[in-house]
Amino acid sequence: MLQSNMLQTDRIRAHAYNHEAESGGIGELINAAFAFLRRQYVVIILATSLGMTACLIYLRITPPTYTAQVQVMLENPKTQFMQQQSILAEPTFDLNLFETQVQILKSRGMAVEIINRFKLVDDPDFKPSPRSLSSVWQRVRGAFGSSLSNDSEPSVPNEPQDGIITAFQNRVVVNRISFSNLIEISFSSSNPIRAAEITNAIASAYLGDQEKAKLESNRRARDWMQERLQELGEQALAAERSVSAYKSKNNVVSSGGKPIDEQQVADLNSRLVAARAQTSDALAKLNRYEAILEANPPNSSTIGNLDAAGADALSSPIITSLRQQYLELERRVAEWAPRFGRDHSAVVNLRNRMRELRASILDEVKRYAETSRSEFEVAKQRQQEIEKQMSGAVEQSRSTNLAEITIRELESKAKSLRSLHETFLQRYVGSAQQENFPFAQARVMYPAVPPQSKSKPKGPLIMALGLFGGLGLGLGLGLFREMMDRVFRTSGQIESTLGLLCLSLVPALRAEKTSTSKAAAWNPDHDTRQRRISAGSTFHRTVVGKPLSRYAESIRAIKLAIDLNPSKASNQVIGITSALPNEGKTTIAASLAQLIAHSGKSVIIVDCDLRNPSLSATLAPKATAGIVDVVSHGRQIDETIWRDPKTNLAFLPAVSETPVLHTSEMLAADPMRKLFDQLRSTYDYVIVDLPPLTPLVDVRSTTTFIDCFVLVVEWGQTKVEVVKHALHTAPNIHECLIGAVLNKTDIKMMSRYDSHRSDYYRDDHYIRYGLTAHN
Repeated sequence: MLQSNMLQTDRIRAHAYNHEAESGGIGELINAAFAFLRRQYVVIILATSLGMTACLIYLRITPPTYTAQVQVMLENPKTQFMQQQSILAEPTFDLNLFETQVQILKSRGMAVEIINRFKLVDDPDFKPSPRSLSSVWQRVRGAFGSSLSNDSEPSVPNEPQDGIITAFQNRVVVNRISFSNLIEISFSSSNPIRAAEITNAIASAYLGDQEKAKLESNRRARDWMQERLQELGEQALAAERSVSAYKSKNNVVSSGGKPIDEQQVADLNSRLVAARAQTSDALAKLNRYEAILEANPPNSSTIGNLDAAGADALSSPIITSLRQQYLELERRVAEWAPRFGRDHSAVVNLRNRMRELRASILDEVKRYAETSRSEFEVAKQRQQEIEKQMSGAVEQSRSTNLAEITIRELESKAKSLRSLHETFLQRYVGSAQQENFPFAQARVMYPAVPPQSKSKPKGPLIMALGLFGGLGLGLGLGLFREMMDRVFRTSGQIESTLGLLCLSLVPALRAEKTSTSKAAAWNPDHDTRQRRISAGSTFHRTVVGKPLSRYAESIRAIKLAIDLNPSKASNQVIGITSALPNEGKTTIAASLAQLIAHSGKSVIIVDCDLRNPSLSATLAPKATAGIVDVVSHGRQIDETIWRDPKTNLAFLPAVSETPVLHTSEMLAADPMRKLFDQLRSTYDYVIVDLPPLTPLVDVRSTTTFIDCFVLVVEWGQTKVEVVKHALHTAPNIHECLIGAVLNKTDIKMMSRYDSHRSDYYRDDHYIRYGLTAHN
């Protein structure tokens, strides 16, 4: 049976996972998004409304601001003449220079000039609020006397307050237009006409300041150059006189611009280089001949590399003739030796002749070696003579060179001073002509005009920000609520998270006022018919009293799953449990038993929650004996069973005169197993109300006599982690589970989580049969 249950569990999990894989896709994502919106639409709408309301309030209380703009082009292109005659360097404007112009336009001096020109101290846009820091500081000065003001704040004539200057600078915006030489100046004010006037005034003040600064720089440069020209002229003349006096003193004579001694040294140097090259060539040739002679001893039998002595040897007709004779004899030896033998007299004669030819070649090479040695000695002698002449010429010109160094230094200094004097003279003449030449460093491309519409606040942008900001806030809050809602809401969660089939969604029921009928107290002397189940509770009787209700249909789904269980025996024992207390397992067990009994089957419900027998307190509150007496004290089952006269439902309560301490041992004992074997043989169904899994270990001891289990999970209350932990700590129970039941389901709220649920059971259907579902 255990193996069969394991196969069933695997099938359920595979079904759940396959269903999840098949449903995964763009359609599932869209359905999940719509389900999220159905659940959190109130939060999203509320957050969006708050964002839009805040933006409307901001637009209502914020005064309008108008922004005027003017475009200024920097560094207007000059004529080629002006670029050449300019005193100062004229670099192209780069990013750093543009940033400098921006800071000039927003500088404190510019702000003070415009504020004083337009008397912006009295303008309402620049008046500090009563609660500003300057107002507080004035009150402090008034409280402590005027001496504090005189000591701490030196007065500056026509200097506005720092707050006004800061407010003015905050209203000025300067930006570069793309990568061009255009700068856009903007100023914001509540008055459009005043905004245009101040913007044009800033541009005009900037142009005037640039022109004034340029003229002042040219004037200062011209004055400095005039003084510098006089000094350079005197220094150049003194340097030229020093060169002439030094040449006369040292008798320095030159020909063609060079001293005579220097020309003689150059000629000897070229001859010495040629002599050294000739000596090197002769030595190399001699070394080559000597190396060949050392590598070919006289007693050698081969020609070796004697024929590679050098170019002279290769052109010698004697060596060429001897080499040809030697090769011809070598060819004959190669032909005759295999034919007549190596010791044949003809072969021996040929070898002797080859030795004679080799000796002749060697003698010829020795003759070339002697010739090369003679050439080397001659070249070496010539080189030594030239070196002696070179040494004498160098000694003779050394004194002349010392004087020449000094002369070159004096001439270089004189030329530099004269060149610098001419350059400064040219620039001075150009600056004198440029000083009175009219030019403009910048010009206004388009003056500012009063704006027709306000720049701040921008209504559509603010409202769009409020809309999207509110939507974002609402979505964020909704996602946060979804993340915090770690409870079971749908059957898909049960199947995907636990790997179990969701057998049924049991709706939540609202308690109804009914007339209480007291159960007859049991008397041992009375007939067993007097032990009747109490009618005080109505939840478990709903399936009988309202058989067409949604609740009764959900209980039928549980019974159908039990009947279709692959491991079902002829008489089956079903255990009903949950992860935590108060999840409704007892009501589900009682309702399931009532439904089976009402269908005509013989069924008994057993209360095995020995620590908290709530089912016994509901169905048999007057019971004095139960399953504990049957198992521990040997009492007969018929003496403890209670019955429902309407459905013939049998009930075995769990009562005891003394508290049961070791409930798990009692459930795992052999008498308990025998009891359920007896019940299995007597009844078609045995429904067992078990304790919860998490607080107690009793359920783990019941696998010996229970065929399968049904897990009850409370909708919207039981945490996912709690159920997973409970099943993880009880693997034997997990293997025998046929599925889970989602109890106390809010049917109206379920439409927000699962849109596929049928609306067959409407509210009028509940009212028609006297059953009310509540949220």
